[in-house]
Amino acid sequence: MTDIDITVQVNGTTRHDRIPPRMTLADWLRTRCALTGTHLGCEHGVCGACTVLLDGAAVRSCLVFAVQADGAEVTTVEAMSGPDEELSPVQAALRDHHGLQCGFCTPGFVVTATELLRDNPDPTDGEIREALSGNVCRCTGYQGIIAAVHAAAETLRSIGESRIEAATTAQKDPA
Repeated sequence: MTDIDITVQVNGTTRHDRIPPRMTLADWLRTRCALTGTHLGCEHGVCGACTVLLDGAAVRSCLVFAVQADGAEVTTVEAMSGPDEELSPVQAALRDHHGLQCGFCTPGFVVTATELLRDNPDPTDGEIREALSGNVCRCTGYQGIIAAVHAAAETLRSIGESRIEAATTAQKDPA
């Protein structure tokens, strides 16, 4: 098959590449963009470890071909931290509420929870469970993760600024 040219906004940076049409977005992010925070677990869209935002919507990057992201905006877990790589409210809450152990699933939970809190700043337990239902953690159980999402929501409401919006909206290249 003939390789295809793509242009994708990744974490606010425009990236051009020529890729095989069957390369997944997850593989492209990891191998061509060196963004290894997007983890590959099941490669069947079941575990959620590879979740990224594609034009603002959480998607399983192992199920999306990279060519499908041509002209789109992709946000990975690497863009979720704040200035000077300080932890985002979601990341800090996961740490503080013991919502992670081995860390393999954490990027997917961070991206999914970030999308949830962007769209719903005060979710109920049921809404959190529903939003996170596509993410699997084999180590912790889910109570700490749910508590962390509530804590992150409270932090975001108390600081009165939208770190979530900033993390999920691509910054335009200065060119």
